[in-house]
Amino acid sequence: MAVFARLTRAHLAATRAIEATLGAHGLNRGEFDLLASLRRSSAPYRLSPGDLARAMVLSPAATTNRLQRLEERGLVVRRPDPADGRFGVVELTGAGRAVVDAAVTDHVATLDRLLGGLRGADREAFTGLLAAVERNAGE
Repeated sequence: MAVFARLTRAHLAATRAIEATLGAHGLNRGEFDLLASLRRSSAPYRLSPGDLARAMVLSPAATTNRLQRLEERGLVVRRPDPADGRFGVVELTGAGRAVVDAAVTDHVATLDRLLGGLRGADREAFTGLLAAVERNAGE
């Protein structure tokens, strides 16, 4: 039980730290995930709504909700697909790219801080141990 109590406390502390980091950029985790998914696509940082939903493992309705909030803030735009005007694409704006780039930099720094006492080999071992717990939970 002590292992899972510690795991729960670590998860809650990490969640608070990550949410604070993203919140400093005016983003919640879902909005960050959408912007980061677009940023990971190649220039011009554009995906179809369906591809975006799959990248985030979300329903189309949940994706649309996030898109609307980010579009209202000028961080993404929806356009006709240049390859086939019958379909639409979601594109990261310049402002969206600036926000997500800054957020990613700070997010990575937060993750590194959270794992601060773990060297590379220890991080790999820790990841492997957590993967084993996940596999066991799926049985």
